Amino acid sequence: MKEAYEKSLEKVLDAVPAGTFELKQHNAGNSHAPLLVEHFTTRTRGKGSINSFVLFPGIALSLHQYLAEQVRFHHAARDFVLEINHCRRGRIGWNMRDGESVYLGEGDLCLHSMASCADSEMTLPLGYYEGISVTADLRELEENCPEILKEAGFDARAVYRRFCVENSPVGVSSNSAIESIFAPLYTLPEQLRLPYYKLKAQELLLHLLQIEPNAERQLTQYGSQQTELIKEVRNFLVQHLDQRFTIEELSKMYLLNTSSLKAVFKAVYGVPIASYVKECRIQQAMRLLRETGDSIAVIAEKVGYETQGKFTKAFKEKVQMLPTEYRKLYRQSR
Repeated sequence: MKEAYEKSLEKVLDAVPAGTFELKQHNAGNSHAPLLVEHFTTRTRGKGSINSFVLFPGIALSLHQYLAEQVRFHHAARDFVLEINHCRRGRIGWNMRDGESVYLGEGDLCLHSMASCADSEMTLPLGYYEGISVTADLRELEENCPEILKEAGFDARAVYRRFCVENSPVGVSSNSAIESIFAPLYTLPEQLRLPYYKLKAQELLLHLLQIEPNAERQLTQYGSQQTELIKEVRNFLVQHLDQRFTIEELSKMYLLNTSSLKAVFKAVYGVPIASYVKECRIQQAMRLLRETGDSIAVIAEKVGYETQGKFTKAFKEKVQMLPTEYRKLYRQSR
């Protein structure tokens, strides 16, 4: 599933040069856009695209598609602009200005002011991401609120106090209400995009009136130093797939207690350490089967399996075919 999605993203981003982001703003004649692409810069070794639509004075919606491991963003630090991010595919995390980190998995939501992420570093633990962000200039909405929001009693100052004053991100775990708002927005035909975006952006802002930051089933936040250390653990494990390490051994190597090591790793990468490493082993084995003439026994040893039999069983559980069948199928397809 992951490989298929990455390939589809590669096709979508084929025309975007490596190391760049394609930034497009639609309805650019509206000067009330809360996020103007000319004031927005990125730096990455990967690639990506951002399509931003101005919906109302002060409200914009952007579609994001990235193929990268890290992206550094810079934009104006506006504490009165609320940014709401929804993750559809992949995982994404921010190291915020205050030293906090929050990671989103599929279906999760993050709310924060644009002051907290003005010079933030995004991490994409799986190497890809697709999502939507909605930005709302609360000063503008105080003066020029869309009629539906006004009728519902939308209070821009109250929203500011709830989500922006402390400049601390609020992460909300995936739930049915979030899904009902965002799911339709990713597959719309072009002629329906703008009217649908307008409807759903207003629905989202009304939904904020029901969110109590301290009452929601929130995503756990960690210190940026912890999450950076976990990335080092991950890199070490990926570079030594032929070896096996216990949680206790890793804990001593990186001076982290075992419970923190397990909890922060799962927060960043979305799965327990053992599951992540197993996936990496199988992916590496698939590459070796495609690109080398190594025997199955040699490949099993290279990816950390004691016996060919244990490797074959694990490979078939994941790929739904034997390693010999996978190699034969790949060679036939070439």
